[in-house]
Amino acid sequence: MKEIAIKQFNLIIALLSILVVFAVAAAFSAAQSVLIPLMIAWLLSYICGPVVTFLVHKKVPLSIATFTVLILVLSICYLGGIFIAARVRGVLDESPQIVKQLNAIYADITANLNIPKDFLKDINWLEKLGPRLATLSGSVAVFMAGFAGNLLLVLIFLVFMLLGKPYFKYKVARAFPTDKATQFNEITTGISHQIGQYLIVKVIISTITGLLVWISLSLLKVNFALTWGALALLLNFIPSIGSIIASIPPILLAIVQFYPTPGVETTGSWMLIPILTATALLTIQMIMGNVIEPKVMGESLNLSPVVILLSLVFFGWLWGIVGALLSVPIAASIKIVCENIEGLRGISVMMGSGQTCMDEALAKKETTQQK
Repeated sequence: MKEIAIKQFNLIIALLSILVVFAVAAAFSAAQSVLIPLMIAWLLSYICGPVVTFLVHKKVPLSIATFTVLILVLSICYLGGIFIAARVRGVLDESPQIVKQLNAIYADITANLNIPKDFLKDINWLEKLGPRLATLSGSVAVFMAGFAGNLLLVLIFLVFMLLGKPYFKYKVARAFPTDKATQFNEITTGISHQIGQYLIVKVIISTITGLLVWISLSLLKVNFALTWGALALLLNFIPSIGSIIASIPPILLAIVQFYPTPGVETTGSWMLIPILTATALLTIQMIMGNVIEPKVMGESLNLSPVVILLSLVFFGWLWGIVGALLSVPIAASIKIVCENIEGLRGISVMMGSGQTCMDEALAKKETTQQK
């Protein structure tokens, strides 16, 4: 009877846990207009916080240090907004030419395949896509307006977080006994350092990836090379899936751009540039994502592919594209927090890729066999 009672209790706990997860997910979804800016501000605070702390230690007043960092963040966001608007405008301006090329490709394919003339006759990409492009332009304007509103909320949250960062450890020292305060400060300092390091390294690697994509596509003379470089930079925050999504548009554009004029004899050499484009992009993504990034970050910040997938699904379902972009940094931050808290280290190990665990087990087995 006791064993049955224990099993029933465990079943009840499991069901309650599932209900709690769904309840939390519903709350997160309902409060996304506040939680998304809060999460962005929280992640930014790990990058900006050390700068504010450094300035305060150099006898710069806290308000001036915070204001300086705030102006820097605002300037970067403003320049980023101008850049995105210019890139989108450039694509929209060139869209009629791309649509004409699509019409030419369609006409050439139907002629070569001897498709009946009445098959999908009168197709007009310009007519079909024109209203969609206009809608896209309006959507971009709405997005930029929403981005400005969210940015204001992010900056407000960031200000309050930065104002309290330099004095946090002193408050802990006053609030708790010396040994507890020292332990707590070591844990929080370790967490802040690792999360900040992760975010900075991720930004640097993403920036290098974007630059390499831009340079490669510029050398191959693919249109909108700078736009595709910026897209690669942004989507690099989504492992595996992001790099694939960032590679598809420039490859398709290269095919459309370099497709020969219908009626002119072709030898297949026009496919050279699209093939080189695909090879260059996939090589960059493979080297940066599978070689450079693991070497720089180390095993301690590697996440299990299952954790990455679940995080992408969960936060993408909750918050859409923004959630997908934030999913991996949030998961990495959770792993780092668990790694630095004694009772939660098991969770951190399960969230990791497991390479270190396997290496240690094999090394231990080899040592045992040698003895």
